Amino acid sequence: MQEGLTRNFAAFARFLEIASFSQGNVINASSIAREVGIDRQVIQNYFSILEDLLLAKFLPAFTKRAKRRLVTSDKFYYFDAGVYQQLRPKGILDAPSEIASAGLETLFYQTVLALIAYKKLDYQVYYWRTENGVEVDFVLYGNSTLLAFEIKHAQTLHSRMTTGLKRFKEDYPMAKCYLLYLGQQTLYLPNEIIVMPFAQAIVQLSSILSLF
Repeated sequence: MQEGLTRNFAAFARFLEIASFSQGNVINASSIAREVGIDRQVIQNYFSILEDLLLAKFLPAFTKRAKRRLVTSDKFYYFDAGVYQQLRPKGILDAPSEIASAGLETLFYQTVLALIAYKKLDYQVYYWRTENGVEVDFVLYGNSTLLAFEIKHAQTLHSRMTTGLKRFKEDYPMAKCYLLYLGQQTLYLPNEIIVMPFAQAIVQLSSILSLF
């Protein structure tokens, strides 16, 4: 029995590491099962355990009144950016920017969830992605408000970074759209897209969510 428990623990520990590669993405349970070397159903059970223990969240896709063909699968996030950073293996083949980008998204997500719970706001949180891969990282849907946030781990702004917000705005003209990045300038772009430094946006996020 002890040997079985040890083997199961080792598999679960390996799963925690492999799952970190799916941070901010749709999970592929079959692929993870092959990496860990256990059955796909066990992997699905492990994800359920993480969710039950509040160690992970599954972010649903926003598909309300869809005007395009959309991805409908949930995205996976460890609940905390620090936990993700600790679990995520790092090596010569792992781009630091890729790891940091998922960590930045996670920090925003956990902050949003905390503010919604603390202030008892009526938002539901989603992401939006077309079948062609055009995406908005976070969509906050309220009784009278629709907010869209794109998170970029970059200090310089490029026009392609706003593609997802532009497409989302085309489908939902009432949406308030924000791009958060590591630069220093606040900019007001066409299509009513507001660009803000990430740190400033985190500080002002409570006001932004309560503004509308």
